[in-house]
Amino acid sequence: MSAAASGPETRRVLLHEVGLRDGLQMEKQVVPLEQKVRWAEALLEAGVDVVQLGSFVHPGKVPQMADTDALFQHFTAPGRKPAGATLSGLVLNEKGLERGLACGVELFCMGVSASETHSQKNTGMSVAEATTRIIAMAQQAAGAGKKVQLSVQSAFGCGFEGPVPAERVLGIAGRFLEAGFRNLSLADTAGQGTPEQVEQLFGAILQRAPDAECTAHFHNTYGLGMANCCAALRVGVKCFESAVAGLGGCPFTKVAGGNVCTEDLVYYLQRRGLRPDVNRARLVEVARDLSRFFARELPGMIYKI
Repeated sequence: MSAAASGPETRRVLLHEVGLRDGLQMEKQVVPLEQKVRWAEALLEAGVDVVQLGSFVHPGKVPQMADTDALFQHFTAPGRKPAGATLSGLVLNEKGLERGLACGVELFCMGVSASETHSQKNTGMSVAEATTRIIAMAQQAAGAGKKVQLSVQSAFGCGFEGPVPAERVLGIAGRFLEAGFRNLSLADTAGQGTPEQVEQLFGAILQRAPDAECTAHFHNTYGLGMANCCAALRVGVKCFESAVAGLGGCPFTKVAGGNVCTEDLVYYLQRRGLRPDVNRARLVEVARDLSRFFARELPGMIYKI
């Protein structure tokens, strides 16, 4: 590890690849199951810690996710993934949780938007209702022996409502902590976050619960994704969600921007002496394959060099 990587940054940084879910959900060209399997295999081979295979949503609303159950069934068969890797899935409601439990999800990602407008568009629920239901779902998943990550979405701003009060974000996070959950994520769904906000919000959570395992999820809508990653790393965030080639965006926000790019983030981490074990060249191969498949240039930078 380089001498520059000190303080909170000496903690192992975990990589949560969300390209197959957050990355593909915005794509109108539906990707065949067999192609998703090949991309997932390559991402696992590259050495990322967690791969989010999909979300359990209504296929009519997000057709790209219609084969999520089959994708999990494939990779939960013996010998289909590295022993140290984790398969995650996003659930929005009780039906999604039921499906996820049936097909072998290892880490359930579920959350609440801090924006009333985004919450209604994304889940059809108010923030208050969503918070109560999500906590109950998380308790059910934990009771089934599954790992759970709870997130506050639109934590840094909303494309419909604009700024989101920090106290609202921290209030939701506080409810999660009070319920006994320590794996918490703040998601910049609209891509409006700044490094100062990142340090403020994550710093407040870690001050309240030093044992919290914080995850950052940033979109590059306004070009600050990587700067926000740097700020999160400084304040002690342990895990980062990103998408290969910088794919993605929430279909239920006003202006959708791609995720922080996985291979670009890995380049930065490795320049700091962090995560030398990740095969960045393999990630670049996947990004280039994605670009060929969709027949266009994608937001990532490193794969173009």
